[in-house]
Amino acid sequence: MILFHKLYIYLNMFTYQINWSPNEILIEIFGFSIYVYSLMFILAFLLGYNLFKSFFNKENIDEKYLDPMLIYMVVSIFLGARLGEVFFYQWGYYQNHLVEILLPIQESPNSSLLGLIDGYKFTGYRGLASHGAAIGVFVGLYLFIRRYNFKSFLWIFDRLTIPISIGGAFVRIGNFFNSEILGKYTNSDWGVIFENRGETLPRHPAQLYESFCYIILFLILYRLYQSSNIRNKQGTLSGYFLIGLCSIRFMVEFVKESQGGIESFLPGLSTGQWLSIPFIILGLYLLFNKKVNIKSVN
Repeated sequence: MILFHKLYIYLNMFTYQINWSPNEILIEIFGFSIYVYSLMFILAFLLGYNLFKSFFNKENIDEKYLDPMLIYMVVSIFLGARLGEVFFYQWGYYQNHLVEILLPIQESPNSSLLGLIDGYKFTGYRGLASHGAAIGVFVGLYLFIRRYNFKSFLWIFDRLTIPISIGGAFVRIGNFFNSEILGKYTNSDWGVIFENRGETLPRHPAQLYESFCYIILFLILYRLYQSSNIRNKQGTLSGYFLIGLCSIRFMVEFVKESQGGIESFLPGLSTGQWLSIPFIILGLYLLFNKKVNIKSVN
């Protein structure tokens, strides 16, 4: 908190404002809109795939496992992130719009989907929760290992932490283009004015704070991975990742607007903060439980 408070004071020395009103639609093809947010997700997965491929090459691992692992991860991350958004944050809405849970459409009385289905429009997947994605990764890894009997859970997750970190940075940039997951008002002349939401007062660019911190986390984890002493201790990278990522999320939540969810019956902290705590505890367990991280991986 002290670090963020000092940063806040420093930023308030400036009177610079950004009037933010981007076109969140990158391109339209045959009535379908491709959003910048969707592009960020694609870039995150492509970068993650190439990073993991470089890990396989560095450690002389058979690449035949790479493509099926990617499929398991893409599907599990998407399903976890989507269902996390539905049940952690927006069940009040989705309980009356069940068809929208897994389909990239939204009810819109004056729209027509492909000219065939009245009352709906194509929106792409916009509501995705990072904590749900984390649970999806765990489930997807379990199913992948059970199917292919490849390495251990922690061996894979240790290496996944690196692409996930930089992927999170891309996703938050996508959120910034969507003008969503907003920060609180700065109560000063500094900040970002989200004009396409009809606003006139500057807010904290919480999405960019989070994205920048994830890039730093990525660089730290990537550097740690280069040390064979660290990468060969199961759970070490995973522990640093869970503590780092969820601590970042916990701190940035202080300058975010409420997104609803379980905080309505668990007061005191935001939904994102409550969901971060178990992952931080898990990270500490992985780092300090010698039975976990003392084992070397062949």
